[in-house]
Amino acid sequence: MDNQIRILIADDHELYLEGIKGFFSDNEMYHIVGEASNGEELVKKAKTLDPQIILTDLRMPLLEGSIAIEKIIQWNPSIKCVVLTNYENDVSIIEALEAGAIGYITKNMPKAELFTALDQVCKGYPYYCRTTNTKMIRLLGRSHFNPYKHKQSINFSELELKIIHMICHEKTNQEIAEMLFLSRRTIENNRALIYKKMQVRTSAGVAIYALKQGLFSFNE
Repeated sequence: MDNQIRILIADDHELYLEGIKGFFSDNEMYHIVGEASNGEELVKKAKTLDPQIILTDLRMPLLEGSIAIEKIIQWNPSIKCVVLTNYENDVSIIEALEAGAIGYITKNMPKAELFTALDQVCKGYPYYCRTTNTKMIRLLGRSHFNPYKHKQSINFSELELKIIHMICHEKTNQEIAEMLFLSRRTIENNRALIYKKMQVRTSAGVAIYALKQGLFSFNE
């Protein structure tokens, strides 16, 4: 199908490659155009197969994933690179994002999260794994990675800003509702609106957006 989104996958473990390819067996929206088992092969195939999305491991032979991503983005900035990792707090994730990756997910993610991530990056928005914890958010906040620096600023209401701060502090909807003396449904509706305004899909996305746009600081 001409309108299928072309995906290139890179990992040096053959069994994992086969497993992730299986995720796409019944999905007509995406088409796997090729696979690579090392960083050098990934760069070469990115230039010959013209993928729209690359799913890549970081720790590969011959050329590290972050270096491969940097070379690919320099060649074609429109390619969306998504990191596949076993290490949720690895600094190599930061390096890959600074090199030009648009998001990351863990290798043990459920199938549904993979397609949520793909849907997000296809629209040009970053995606952060649902298991991203505070340590990783702090690392991202201090990094040079900032996909929002050229984005138009968004206006948030006073209530939305309060909820954003509480999300950054990892409060649940119920906890936020009790702290603000509001119903849980009110918090859920406002949270959904915040996600929509920021174009994020996870609470980590809210926190990283807030840090990068100066709406929140861990020193507060």
